[in-house]
Amino acid sequence: MENDRIARRALLVGGLALLASGCSSWQPARSPREARTRIAPQFRRQEVAYNGGEPPGTIVVDTEQRYLYLVQNGGSALRYGIGVGEQGLTLKGRAKIGRKAEWPSWTPTSNMIRRKPWLAQYAGGVDGGLHNPLGAAALYLYRGGNDTMFRLHGTNEPWTIGQAVSSGCVRLTNEDIVDLYSRVPVGTSVLLI
Repeated sequence: MENDRIARRALLVGGLALLASGCSSWQPARSPREARTRIAPQFRRQEVAYNGGEPPGTIVVDTEQRYLYLVQNGGSALRYGIGVGEQGLTLKGRAKIGRKAEWPSWTPTSNMIRRKPWLAQYAGGVDGGLHNPLGAAALYLYRGGNDTMFRLHGTNEPWTIGQAVSSGCVRLTNEDIVDLYSRVPVGTSVLLI
């Protein structure tokens, strides 16, 4: 019994060190319910009225308001709460989803390593899984057929939704990125404002 506790504690400490390599520090929730309740109600997924002029199927990311909209037919959208890049670290304009991945691997970019040199220890990449900073799924944003290095992805830090904490990517809860992933194909238009 004591060995099981020690093994779990070692796994937790190892996971903490790995998650700290992402976009912000990690503090585990005591339960899945607690993780959900840490998200402010306005950032929970919901259907809302939408009159932004983009055609159905388009993803609109409003970094200032911290919402992502999946435009629906009939003047509505699914609205998801998001975490965004720290000031000056956000992609703006139009892009397309060029690739999708479940439980994606993560490698810090050279710019991330330049800003945060301690990330160099992960330059070889981190395999996908529960402790990966990209969470359960990722939608890769492309322009002109080229990867922008920006992603719409999950997070294991749901309490950061609504904040500017990432290195530029747009993060959703793991539940929300799985939902969005299931609704949009490669080639979906994305507008980041």
